[in-house]
Amino acid sequence: MKFNALRYMYPSRRAVVFGSRGMTATGQPLAAQAGLDILKKGGNAVDAAVAAAACLTVVEPTGNGIGGDNFALVWMKGKLYGLNSSGHSPRAADAAGLLAAGHREMPGLGWYTVTVPGAPAGWAALSERFGKLSLAEVLAPAVSYAENGCPVSPTVAALWAKAFGRFSEECGGEEFAPWFETFAPEGRAPLPGETWRSAGHAATLSLIAESGAESFYRGALAEKIDAYSRRYGAWLRASDLAEFRPEWVEPIGTNYRGYDVWEIPPNGHGITALMALNIAEAFDFGGSREYEEYYHLQIESMKLAFADAARYVADPRHMTVAPSDLLSRAYAAERRGLIGETALTPVHGAPSGGGTVYLAAADGEGGMVSMIQSNYQGFGSGLVVPGTGIALHNRGRNFSLDPESPNFLGPFKKPYHTIIPGFLSKDGRAVGPFGVMGGFMQPQGHMQVVSNMIDFHMNPQEALDAPRWQWIGGRTVEVERGTPGHIAAGLAARGHDVRIPVGSEGFGRGEIIVRTEYGSLAGASEPRTDGAVAAW
Repeated sequence: MKFNALRYMYPSRRAVVFGSRGMTATGQPLAAQAGLDILKKGGNAVDAAVAAAACLTVVEPTGNGIGGDNFALVWMKGKLYGLNSSGHSPRAADAAGLLAAGHREMPGLGWYTVTVPGAPAGWAALSERFGKLSLAEVLAPAVSYAENGCPVSPTVAALWAKAFGRFSEECGGEEFAPWFETFAPEGRAPLPGETWRSAGHAATLSLIAESGAESFYRGALAEKIDAYSRRYGAWLRASDLAEFRPEWVEPIGTNYRGYDVWEIPPNGHGITALMALNIAEAFDFGGSREYEEYYHLQIESMKLAFADAARYVADPRHMTVAPSDLLSRAYAAERRGLIGETALTPVHGAPSGGGTVYLAAADGEGGMVSMIQSNYQGFGSGLVVPGTGIALHNRGRNFSLDPESPNFLGPFKKPYHTIIPGFLSKDGRAVGPFGVMGGFMQPQGHMQVVSNMIDFHMNPQEALDAPRWQWIGGRTVEVERGTPGHIAAGLAARGHDVRIPVGSEGFGRGEIIVRTEYGSLAGASEPRTDGAVAAW
């Protein structure tokens, strides 16, 4: 990918990192270094990605865990592969029971939000198909950090304290006690620089490594999850875990100004970014992002894409509209025609036919990985399987209790999923992996970093550093501090309800690795967190 050479020399905040033989980029430096160590031991990009992902469950448990889901895009020997390792609802899932109990939307915490975790099976599937090293070798750094302890980084400590405060107020039941025993053994969240360790994590990761994740789904760990669920009359059973298999899927994509942008197909909502890019492609942004019309047109494109995603994206077995229809150029033109000079309140069309971690890895042989995993909201459901370190996610929170929705809660069904890895290619060659984590910010972040690099020729670090916007709903949009005042004022004049939050927590956290025109690797990490690029 070509960029203005001067932009490499004078980055806006910190420099792009270069390497040639391998690179990892994550939101936590210890995980990035673990991935690089695996590369130096003879592993490839997939080995490095799995190592970093497993480490992140220990060094950044505020955004993911062993009991979460993951997705990956893998470029290997000239082809892009997709892995959807998101779990389904239990067979006993009962929407009628929740409605009868007075629920009008899915609960945010507790057992009703727990779906089958897919992350361990995703690691094993990636390792088995593409890895060069054994899963035990690849997970060894994570086991070591869990057993021997790791110092807590600043952003992770802040998010940990926030979660502790919330759980202290909302998780008073006996079933939540293991979370406090595991993640707050001193009766509080750990402080920045303080060492935290978890023997339960270490033992569980070792079992996953030794069994190729079989223990988690059809062995001792599955039995422990089943017993915990039964103890509190919950839905999840060992039989649900035993039924789960990761799915290899064909990535979906669109061409944006000569570059192919790739995402995982639904039940993930990466299609939202692709729809928004399709709508926005016909607009001439004039080579500069420093004017309000650029912001306005991107925001309006994203709003329309989100309206369609909210209406149609679900478990693909239950969708009423094909992804190809949502991505058709004719439909994009139809939606584009709704955009005027002022802000609109979006509604879905009728086409025919926020806790997360992201990481990127590349090796010197051309392999590249875009990977994301999550417990959905922070630590997830607030439930930890006793003695295991397995924090169960609350991904079921994204089911609907509206019987008319394709995302209506039902047995053996995957929920609408917010985690999305991205990938760029051009003329059949890999450019590289990118991602921006953060719930419903993710497709918005994808659109913005892609536009920054392609429309405005920013280097990867600049593309991450640039101030972001986030559509919240209706006509409300948040703009990050650092956005020029005239842009905020101009958006307000166009009818947008503009808000400027105090911090940057809601604007996502990303990583990017691209292969340059010289064959070298250029990596960037998010300035809004503790991220790092480790290069060789």
